[in-house]
Amino acid sequence: MNPRTRTPQPPAQQPGPARLFAMRFTSTPRGARLARRLVAHRLDSWGHPYASAVHETVTAVTAELAANAVRHGHVPGRDFHLALTESAEEVPVLRVEVTDTRGDRWPRPGPAPGGEGGRGLLLVAALARDGGTVPRTAGPGKTVWAEVVT
Repeated sequence: MNPRTRTPQPPAQQPGPARLFAMRFTSTPRGARLARRLVAHRLDSWGHPYASAVHETVTAVTAELAANAVRHGHVPGRDFHLALTESAEEVPVLRVEVTDTRGDRWPRPGPAPGGEGGRGLLLVAALARDGGTVPRTAGPGKTVWAEVVT
């Protein structure tokens, strides 16, 4: 991962990642779909088969975070960055981080006032062990992250 875009870790005694997949995607619905598909493929290649619960969970979390980056974090001409890591712990943890360059809109879990959307982060919170949002360290924006225990 590029050290300029590395996000602060939540307080924990974790060794560094055993595996890492990171890539930039266009901030479009097509980019969000591609991010989800590449994460699904990477999980399978890391030994988390397509039909497994952890695969379906991490793929769903990735889909929601990538869709939110496109829908709420889009800045014309700017991409979003996705990083998937698997820790080297005895019980590995998969961490999904999605970074966008829009710093004026931070996610709020729960239904949007008067709207149909806004439930995606509630789903992420239910599926993930932990999650949160931190400011982007190399410029404007934020990183939304979630961790799933394998």
